[in-house]
Amino acid sequence: MIRTNLFLVISVQSTLKFRLRRMELSRKERKEIFERVNTLDLTPFRLYEYSVTDENLVTVLIPKFRNKIAQRILPGKIKSAEFKVKLEKFGSKVWLLSDGSRNVGEIITEAENEFGEEISPADERISKYIFQLYDKSLISFKEINQ
Repeated sequence: MIRTNLFLVISVQSTLKFRLRRMELSRKERKEIFERVNTLDLTPFRLYEYSVTDENLVTVLIPKFRNKIAQRILPGKIKSAEFKVKLEKFGSKVWLLSDGSRNVGEIITEAENEFGEEISPADERISKYIFQLYDKSLISFKEINQ
């Protein structure tokens, strides 16, 4: 019983530290950055590891525990040490292109070249998808972390 309570405290504390470290800017400061910068000029980058299948579909691997002690103790007691988020073909392409070297406009252009009319209207769909990934804390933007 004591181990469980201690673990929960450690887990909650490490999650809070992770969120504070990742989001150093306040919500107001991030909003101001988004208002100043054109969405197409933002440069997304991935925050988690991933795996790619033979069909070029991505599975994002999100650790269940951010605490290093929990990561060492629990993997033998649970099925998997991470949550797996499977992305469809459009999402997988966006994820693979979000490597920190391309901005949103370049990602849209490359996705349009590969999928054509299948993804139209590409600019709306991809920019909305990228911001959904950002809201779920799967990616961040270089402009925010500078």
